[in-house]
Amino acid sequence: MLLLALDTATPAVTVALHDGTDVVASSSQVDARRHGELLLPAVDRVLAAAGVKLDAVTGIVVGTGPGPYTGLRVGLMTADTFGLALGVPVHGVCTLDGLAYAADITEGPFVVATDARRKEVYWATYADSRTRLTGPAVDRPADIAEQVAGLPAVGAGALLYPDAFPDVHEPEHVSAAALASLAAERLAAGQELDEPRPLYLRRPDAQVPKNYKVVTPK
Repeated sequence: MLLLALDTATPAVTVALHDGTDVVASSSQVDARRHGELLLPAVDRVLAAAGVKLDAVTGIVVGTGPGPYTGLRVGLMTADTFGLALGVPVHGVCTLDGLAYAADITEGPFVVATDARRKEVYWATYADSRTRLTGPAVDRPADIAEQVAGLPAVGAGALLYPDAFPDVHEPEHVSAAALASLAAERLAAGQELDEPRPLYLRRPDAQVPKNYKVVTPK
């Protein structure tokens, strides 16, 4: 097994290789505006660090979000393209699950929250690092304060809203290393992974304006 994992659902552009036993190489950069520019060089860097070619990969793992439309589709389209070109399966893993898996919280329950912009967070609750209880969902922190009261929190979204999430733990951003490790564990246990389909949870920010003028000649 050699899994290539990647995620662009958050400001982190993150890539990793996993050989079925451990992560053999990884790269992460935080830049919310350069997902498309940074992802493929990161893949090249990780492959070079591991000393393997892309055609050695036996499966693709991609973070499915939730996340903003533009960033999230970069990772998903890249994963689909690799899968088609290599003829290997493409597995989806919820980005929040990857954050939960890497959390430095020994006992649950806890909440994972990432920045959804518009003064909202993408969030889910977990019984432990491998078991999601609720979500994912998108809400204003003030609207879910009662539901998450007293729960430790993980993620950049929690850091942004300390009133709703006063007890914040690492990590801030997801890592492809965590996604790959979680996917490898689930595959080894015979579990089916998600389809590589985006968890947008809401409509994209960019929309066709209403009542726009037609400027083409009649």
